[in-house]
Amino acid sequence: QVQLVESGGGLVQAGGSLRLSCAASGRIFSINAMDWYRQVPGKQRELVAAITNDGTTNYADSVKGRFTISRDSAKDTVYLQMNSLKPEDTAVYYCHFRREYRDYFGPHAVDYWGKGTLVTVSS
Repeated sequence: QVQLVESGGGLVQAGGSLRLSCAASGRIFSINAMDWYRQVPGKQRELVAAITNDGTTNYADSVKGRFTISRDSAKDTVYLQMNSLKPEDTAVYYCHFRREYRDYFGPHAVDYWGKGTLVTVSS
């Protein structure tokens, strides 16, 4: 079964930068959406950034202007460039792929999740 593997997390001082990467362990055809979520203990997982097949991006208000999502569809890889990091960005970051397809039985959607990578921003 295909898995998603994140990398690039770590400890950084406030104002610094990190670049997260997420790659699929195998080929996934017809990926429609690639996203980054984050979660802190005791809170719900929240969408940070998303990118569609045509390159349309969407960001949470809290990261607009600081984070940039990009994708390499040929490699089934998504990136998250995080600049001007703040202590409140500290969280476990998860990547998510959604594959949508249609067959005789109708539309289907398959979600893939990574195991997460920890980002810690010190003040």
